[in-house]
Amino acid sequence: MVSGGKTTAGGGGVNVKQVWRLEMATLRWEAMPALADIRDNHACCVVRGGLVVIGGQASDEGAVIGSVGRLAEGEGAFTSQPPLSWGGTAGAVALAVNENNSAVGQALLLGGYPNLGDILSTVSLVDLATGVCTPQPNLLHARCGVAAVRLPDGCVVCAGGYCFEGVELSSVEVWGPSTQGAVNVAWTWRELPAMRVARASCEDVC
Repeated sequence: MVSGGKTTAGGGGVNVKQVWRLEMATLRWEAMPALADIRDNHACCVVRGGLVVIGGQASDEGAVIGSVGRLAEGEGAFTSQPPLSWGGTAGAVALAVNENNSAVGQALLLGGYPNLGDILSTVSLVDLATGVCTPQPNLLHARCGVAAVRLPDGCVVCAGGYCFEGVELSSVEVWGPSTQGAVNVAWTWRELPAMRVARASCEDVC
């Protein structure tokens, strides 16, 4: 599934709000309900079977937004959720959180930037029902355009990204227990072996 972004149709880069889904059985793209507003450089993930889009840039002028949209499973349109309590963010990555206590669901939001040229190391737990962002331990490195994935044991791995405009990272870090197999201990970020080649705006598969 792809949502928003830029198109070069007609010349130049134009932000769009279309959403498309690739039907794997037929290998055909199908149109989905469009985003409520145009955006690119946004974060997205699937929470409780619904597609969630968070933040991004609303135009080529670089307006960074904090709005949140959600397309629930079986619904015909995106609904607006409360905006992020800490303001706009773009270039971040979102990961769904496995829990059953919140009204709509939760997501981790990692890295990104609140405005052009200011890249963050922050990690927030976002309550999608309220928009409240609860700070979590910061990344070891400020990053945007990062690849991130949650492992089966719950640990989170972040790789690559931009540390500032035009400079890619090769570093990799993991968030998990400080001691392997430990329980009831505070989770921390620690370095993993770096990638052989620095890269940014890459995708993750697990």
